[in-house]
Amino acid sequence: MNSEQTTQYPTAGLFRRLIALVYDTLLLLALILIAGFIALPFTGGEAPRPGNPFYQTYIFVLCYLFFAWFWTRGGQTLGMRAWRLRVQNEDGTAINWSQSLLRFMCAMVSWGFLGLGYLWILVDKNNLAWHDHFSNSRIVVLPKPDKSK
Repeated sequence: MNSEQTTQYPTAGLFRRLIALVYDTLLLLALILIAGFIALPFTGGEAPRPGNPFYQTYIFVLCYLFFAWFWTRGGQTLGMRAWRLRVQNEDGTAINWSQSLLRFMCAMVSWGFLGLGYLWILVDKNNLAWHDHFSNSRIVVLPKPDKSK
């Protein structure tokens, strides 16, 4: 698939993005559970104390790496793949690590303002959320696979 084709795909709407995010959240929760088990030897077998800055940083980095790894390698998390979505630059190329960090941080702000950054899609003429604007990227809807081949 060349980048000329991928620039023609429509930008994803709010509903499709949120459903894909639900899928990814379930996967991420499972990963966080595993990460908690991995942390147990470092906490004497006890659950980390609430507010532990090391554990919070560990989980934050894990969450960022989950999204960034998928976004920078093919532009699709597993939830995005299920809903035929892909994050990309305007020219159809994959976003880089610095864009993924900016996108991740701005997405957290988007949620932090009661989801206003996501709801922005409903009023934006290009269906872009705050984190799309700030990271100079967009989420597109991919066509259904051609089953005639």
